[in-house]
Amino acid sequence: MTDARNTDAFIAASCAALGDAHVLTAPEDKRRFERDFWNQYGGTAAAVLRPGSTAEVARAVALAAEHGIALVPQGGNTGLVDGGVPDASGAQVLLSLERMNKVRFTDPAGDYLVVEAGCILDHVQDAAAAIGRLFPLDMGSAGSCRIGGNLSTNAGGINVLRYGMARDLVLGLEVVLADGSVLDLMRPLRKDNTGYDLKQLFIGAEGTLGIITAAALRLAATPKERVTAWMTVETPEQAVALFKRCRDAFGELISAFEMLCSEGIEIALRILNNVQRPVAEPQNWHILVEVAWMFDSGLRERVEAVLATLLEERVCIDGTIAETEAQRANMWRLREEQSAAAATLGYIIRSDVTVPVSAIPDLVAALDAWRPSLGSEVTVLPFGHVGDGNLHINFLVPKQGGAARAEPLLSHLYDIVDRLKGSISAEHGVGRAKRQAVAARKPAASRALSARLKRALDPDNRLNPGVIVDPSEL
Repeated sequence: MTDARNTDAFIAASCAALGDAHVLTAPEDKRRFERDFWNQYGGTAAAVLRPGSTAEVARAVALAAEHGIALVPQGGNTGLVDGGVPDASGAQVLLSLERMNKVRFTDPAGDYLVVEAGCILDHVQDAAAAIGRLFPLDMGSAGSCRIGGNLSTNAGGINVLRYGMARDLVLGLEVVLADGSVLDLMRPLRKDNTGYDLKQLFIGAEGTLGIITAAALRLAATPKERVTAWMTVETPEQAVALFKRCRDAFGELISAFEMLCSEGIEIALRILNNVQRPVAEPQNWHILVEVAWMFDSGLRERVEAVLATLLEERVCIDGTIAETEAQRANMWRLREEQSAAAATLGYIIRSDVTVPVSAIPDLVAALDAWRPSLGSEVTVLPFGHVGDGNLHINFLVPKQGGAARAEPLLSHLYDIVDRLKGSISAEHGVGRAKRQAVAARKPAASRALSARLKRALDPDNRLNPGVIVDPSEL
């Protein structure tokens, strides 16, 4: 346990380095940092540091090493796996990157920009748009999550099918290591075979190997025409078949291909204001597809022709195309806000699993076989990214005792996913919440190598201890 005298000395030194206003110790000042956005995880921080530059982050980390203080890096605090808030010990210090929110540089010719880790994802997208480019990472929390957290968890989102995960969008990184030194990997090159690609060590490491302070991010051309369609199918098998037909027709033009269950859609319609079902009647499964290209026109006619063929051949049951931006927004609200809508009816147990695309029907079939044993108090709400095999299978349970039901439900789900050669964390990360479940399913050699990396880069286990790697393995 950290000596209280060390903590007091560290806080005093941090005040001298960062300024008293950016070292928070009062309970009312720390509170918003100590619980996650979804109010499912939380602890107590000895203090909250809010550095405003890479130099200040480096100084804070060096002071933590000197005084034996554990640091928990935090971006927008929108994580779902208990990886960005302090534990209950009261000894950890939270390091918030929220003040580091500058766009340092933009290069439309080179198709990249450089931003600090505390930039809100929406603002990164706006900076790209201001130079006529697209930063394609996107998700429901874009208005509050921060790019450092996105990279630290290797976030996915709705455009993975076309543009890849967060790690695919990174050209360079600036990272503060556990001793307070700054690792400059900021050359914005697409080709650099001069040894190990060290930046990839820190993407998806959740702040356990180093603290990302800035990134050079790859941009894409902004599509000129976008078409959003809504279709319905009876079974997951038909959803996978529909994906193949759409992929055959549109190839890499597809940026999103989402599957939504009937229960989730009907809950969203009941709870959310000003939303409508895009098709007339309830259906078993709904499919949201978005395609875009660089030409000014002609795509809509192609989508209409393909949709007509799919309906004629009964590959899908019903379908429509968004005529206006308002109709498109309605479709995406049903996708993005259904979890929040369900949360008003009880306690939501979230999951983030992935299986091979061809195994999606097997995953849903296993859920259907399991449902009768769960009882009427548990509603299973699968939805997600069919094109990359990533489904979010949420469980809606009564608020009373809801948290206690998470472990048995998720454990059984993870066993199903494991049998299907999938992963129990597709895009949310591991944190503390999934650490044991991941370790139980990882080969011993993989766990041992992860521990060796942690020991090499953070020998004293001061950076986000307890996240990803179990302290007992160090």
